Amino acid sequence: MAVIAQANAAAAETGLAGRLLSAIQRMQENRARRAVYRQTVRELNALTARDLQDLGISRSMIPGLAREAAWGSN
Repeated sequence: MAVIAQANAAAAETGLAGRLLSAIQRMQENRARRAVYRQTVRELNALTARDLQDLGISRSMIPGLAREAAWGSN
């Protein structure tokens, strides 16, 4: 995905086409990040309380951990 985005950006860096390609690329990246977030939440919620305790995770931490997995820590 990144290679295609770089090729498209090199072809049209300015003007309307460049802005549209940039917006499309951001939407694709955000869609992929949301998918990582949802998958992480789904997988962690599927664990038992004992499994989460063994990992040192409480249920209230799941959204934050999923956010960090998808968007990194800030």
